[in-house]
Amino acid sequence: MNTSPKDPSLRVGLFVTCLVDLFRPSVGFAAVKLLEAAGCNVEVPYKQTCCGQPAHNSGDRSSSRSIARQVIKAFEDFDAVVVPSGSCAGMIKRHYPDLFADDEIWRARAEALATKTFELVSYLADELSVENIDARFNRSVTYHDSCAGLRELGVREQPRRLL
Repeated sequence: MNTSPKDPSLRVGLFVTCLVDLFRPSVGFAAVKLLEAAGCNVEVPYKQTCCGQPAHNSGDRSSSRSIARQVIKAFEDFDAVVVPSGSCAGMIKRHYPDLFADDEIWRARAEALATKTFELVSYLADELSVENIDARFNRSVTYHDSCAGLRELGVREQPRRLL
């Protein structure tokens, strides 16, 4: 890669999604590799859990809030939180603050986490200004936007720039 973080002492917490954790751990290892190659100090908190999106989407507000509290506690001390999933990043960035609309203290904590949570490719492209990933694939590629990444986070051009 052709860049390094603005501040190499920044601590990046990798949010490992349920899908990555249970079915595609290679995605998590690849995310760590990309972030470290860009100069990040990456940690994967042991106490992280699901983002709570399944509970949220099914209307289980109580479970969603409980899960969100656990995620906030696990990640709030990091300088940045990077998520290899648009839907999970969207849950943290867009929905956590709303879950605590009636709780001033937890809403502030959720908002603070939301401001420093990023989808992986957007973090590389927008925050770290990565322009080139040292990888080659000598074939044509079709790219499909992540629905949640596009709608909730506006991730559209970043993947194309890195491809």
